[in-house]
Amino acid sequence: MENIMVQFDFWGWLILAVALIAIEVLAPSSFFLWMGIAAALVGGILFLIPGLDWPYQIALFALLSVVTVFIGRRVFRPQRQETDHPTLNQRGAQYIGRHFTLEEPIVNGVGWLRVGDSRWRALGTDMPAGTVVQVVSVDSTNLVVEAAQAATARGKTV
Repeated sequence: MENIMVQFDFWGWLILAVALIAIEVLAPSSFFLWMGIAAALVGGILFLIPGLDWPYQIALFALLSVVTVFIGRRVFRPQRQETDHPTLNQRGAQYIGRHFTLEEPIVNGVGWLRVGDSRWRALGTDMPAGTVVQVVSVDSTNLVVEAAQAATARGKTV
């Protein structure tokens, strides 16, 4: 039986680098880019040291992949910016503290109110339609409300 020796050259690693970077372009995850860079580095090292055995190449690729992913995630981490509108994309949270009129009565804890051209489910104690309510919190896509007088009185005693 012949002893078959597997040998990679630097072109194989450069092709793998291009393929991994192409995957990153098609499915952006900021992960394959760093593995592509690691493959390119292994290709560069193999160009300089052509006799490097394939187990060392694989180990070097694994090590460089971990290092480049770690460094890439650390250096290019998305920066969170402070904003003067913290509820900008939280539509329901923007209504906390505002007063609205119930469009339909709250029966068994559920009713409806209109905010502009939108209709919101209102959760709270049973109240008739036409009652002025204040939004006290948001539960998923539901506005939790109290009667405006009760909410105002509660706010003054706190």
